[in-house]
Amino acid sequence: MAAVGLMAVSLLAGCGGSSDDGAKAADKASSAPTTTGASASPSPSPSPSASASASSDGRPKITLPSDVTLTFEGGKTGDAVKDAVLADGAEMTRAVDAAIAGTDPKGEAMGYYTTGKALEASVSWVAEFKKADVTITGVVRYYDRKVTLESKTSAVLTYCGDESKGFSKDKKTNKVNRTPVTKDSYVTYNTRLDKNSDGVWQTSQIISSRGAAQCRP
Repeated sequence: MAAVGLMAVSLLAGCGGSSDDGAKAADKASSAPTTTGASASPSPSPSPSASASASSDGRPKITLPSDVTLTFEGGKTGDAVKDAVLADGAEMTRAVDAAIAGTDPKGEAMGYYTTGKALEASVSWVAEFKKADVTITGVVRYYDRKVTLESKTSAVLTYCGDESKGFSKDKKTNKVNRTPVTKDSYVTYNTRLDKNSDGVWQTSQIISSRGAAQCRP
């Protein structure tokens, strides 16, 4: 479930879209931005507005369409800080999908769980789906999730994504763009998260590589 991602050799500040990403998005859908070269875009509010749905702890409540399923393996490590990073990293992915799918049209949750260039990239990426008039459907599995704590407020989260059962769907016709499973159906992600003053681990940087051997079955 992803548009073609470009290889990166260093931890880039975000991922965005090129001029033809709308066409690429029509072929396959992405749970997270995976291409380089994001341009600055208007950013969603960094916290849910008074009208936004929020949980009892003030965090935005993220919902996804019934035909979109995201699974995240390995959420408990026994280390409370690492578990918080894993949880907020997963919420970032869910937030981007909610913005793409239209269950969070203002991208408020995306603005809550991302920051800086990663936020700009995510906004730009969601716009490509809107431009192509497609949404997402299917199942995506995230696994081999590993956290490295760099400081009390900085961490690196790496993980794999299996998008072999995830696809894009035309909004007007509801036709699912089913694509064959290839090595590019498997993605490796390297993300940086920074803890803000509210205790939220926000994703600030993202890189990804398609077809990575360590993520393929």
